[in-house]
Amino acid sequence: MTYMKSLGAALLTSVALSTAASACEVTLRSSDTHPDGYPTVAAVNAMGDMLKERSGDRLCIEVFHSAQLGEEKDTIEQTQFGVIDMNRVSLGPFNNIIEETQIPSLPYIFRSVEHMHKVMDGPVGQQILDAFSDHDLVGLAFYDGGSRSFYNSEKPINSMADLAGMKFRVMQSDMFVDMVSALGANATPMPYGEVYSSIQTGVIDGAENNWPSYDSSGHFEVAKYYTLDQHLIVPEVLVMSKSSFDKLSAEDQALVRQAAKDSVPIMRDLWQAREKESEARVREAGVEIVTDIDKTPFIEAMVPVYEKYVTSDTLKKMVMDIQATN
Repeated sequence: MTYMKSLGAALLTSVALSTAASACEVTLRSSDTHPDGYPTVAAVNAMGDMLKERSGDRLCIEVFHSAQLGEEKDTIEQTQFGVIDMNRVSLGPFNNIIEETQIPSLPYIFRSVEHMHKVMDGPVGQQILDAFSDHDLVGLAFYDGGSRSFYNSEKPINSMADLAGMKFRVMQSDMFVDMVSALGANATPMPYGEVYSSIQTGVIDGAENNWPSYDSSGHFEVAKYYTLDQHLIVPEVLVMSKSSFDKLSAEDQALVRQAAKDSVPIMRDLWQAREKESEARVREAGVEIVTDIDKTPFIEAMVPVYEKYVTSDTLKKMVMDIQATN
């Protein structure tokens, strides 16, 4: 989608603001590729409720879910230009724009979801949020993106050797392309919304994602083999257009930051519940799930990926700080 088409779509959609939202003095338009009810969408809606109450109905948030304003790459540009006020995006698409976002996107950088929470809630997380300010964006908060694993339409993946020659969709990030290549497979970057039909028609063999996305997208219908290699635990990020943020008073800016922070535990609770629901639904659908897999060869294969992307002293220190976080 070209920028002008994305811009047109955003402007047309913005006309459809709800009556409740239009009653506010300022309505912040927020984008999300996921469907209504998804934990990230619900969390931003909860943030909007808090913001509306705390501002005395001055500030509201209108969430445009289901990629109504475009796929993530397009909405990032729109947010930088101020056409979209807020945006919930995975860190992956930012990897080619903001180098600090590459570190939490590294394969196997986190030992667990709990480890990821401690890192992203601490100094390293704040360092990454601060890095958005040089790119016409304001980093507000990190949400969960779960652990990502491979799924495909062809066969069970029981080892790294089974990946050889297979075609997998990845987010539009050079790092994720290199990760899949290091595992012996072929990476195909493409927007999230094109994955279902691409698997269905054989353009790709599969993709990689978390339980809720594998479920809500319907990908399990066309890719019935899911292997829990858990190569990525990539956080989601909630950002705001710097131009939109700068239009707010200092008081309202503080309200936005606090409401975003307060939405994080809500999102995490919703995420944990949704993961369990999605896993149960996928298992009930008869998907073949591989849980017993030796991750050691996968981890060892990531050495060249780390060597390529962890180059500056700043990034090397970030990796060391993450590894030292207990």
